[in-house]
Amino acid sequence: MAVILCYGDSNTHGTMPMRGAGVSERHPKMQRWPEVMARRLGPAHDVISEGLPGRTTVHDDPVEGGERSGIKVLPAILHSHKPIDLMVLMLGTNDLKPRFSVTAHEIARSVERLLLATRAEAVTRRQVIVCPAPVREIGTLRDAFAGAEARQAMFEHHLGAVAARHGCAFLAAGAHVAVSDRDGVHWEAAEHERFGEVMAGAVTGELAGLA
Repeated sequence: MAVILCYGDSNTHGTMPMRGAGVSERHPKMQRWPEVMARRLGPAHDVISEGLPGRTTVHDDPVEGGERSGIKVLPAILHSHKPIDLMVLMLGTNDLKPRFSVTAHEIARSVERLLLATRAEAVTRRQVIVCPAPVREIGTLRDAFAGAEARQAMFEHHLGAVAARHGCAFLAAGAHVAVSDRDGVHWEAAEHERFGEVMAGAVTGELAGLA
């Protein structure tokens, strides 16, 4: 059985577009993209969803608190699920919040740190980097992501370069899905369905290379 770990933030968790700041609701399990992908792949695949709302690449969050830094908890998560055939890494959205004051280039470098840390643990056979869908400064999270549209410019380019530099598969989520007008960050159920189907195809191709 192929083990696939999806490591991400609220859009991997399945957080619904927010009706108000701090009001967190979750799509039903079967509507979340990792579950959609799992159905498309079939029972010979074990898809593990590790999505934490607010998760950053490498930053502690002084406002929301909790273990939000993706690199801090990464080793424990990897070893909890080892051996892992394929890791899908989709982070960077929360780094766009103004309190972190980082550029798209720096966010891409932070994802690179995650990739290298993953490989250092030597429990995954292959990795896929996914560039998150671009955020929009609109709706209930407009203030939380103030300035994000400008900061995310060239993120896809820089992240694609990271993937190419390390011989890693790369996919841009924004080519397939868009954030909701309701909060500018999260995905409606139809987007989860679409992305799950896209990822099933991408994962099938990657796993074929491991056979």
